Amino acid sequence: MTTTGINGSSTLSTSGSTLTPSSTSANGSAGGLGENDFLKLMMDQLQNQDPLSPDDPTQYLSELAQFSSLEQQNSIASSAASQATQTASSSALSLLGHTVSYQDSSGAIQTGTVSKIDFSASGPSLTVGSTSGIGLSSVTEAS
Repeated sequence: MTTTGINGSSTLSTSGSTLTPSSTSANGSAGGLGENDFLKLMMDQLQNQDPLSPDDPTQYLSELAQFSSLEQQNSIASSAASQATQTASSSALSLLGHTVSYQDSSGAIQTGTVSKIDFSASGPSLTVGSTSGIGLSSVTEAS
């Protein structure tokens, strides 16, 4: 049986358990409901439905289409985030050895040569002269 939550998300429930689609890969490896899990649940629902009150089969196809669309959207978002990270890394690498002006934590403009780039989960950070931890967003000019 499918219900629509307050926020418009689909929720699948069978035999007292409830599953909500989340951002996962096709095999459900991210710990949520994957496409294969969805198909198994759908088949279980079809096998255990009340024969006197069968569900509409087009409803299942609609749910599968919505689930596939959600997976594609998550894939696109993931690709866009990956591309943004690669672009930031490339931009930081292009500054290595160049003179940059940046705004420090007090708001003053500082100038120096980029001598090192550190990559972390939050993105690349530059070392300009002896000052480290300068984000790309702080750079105002490069030459």
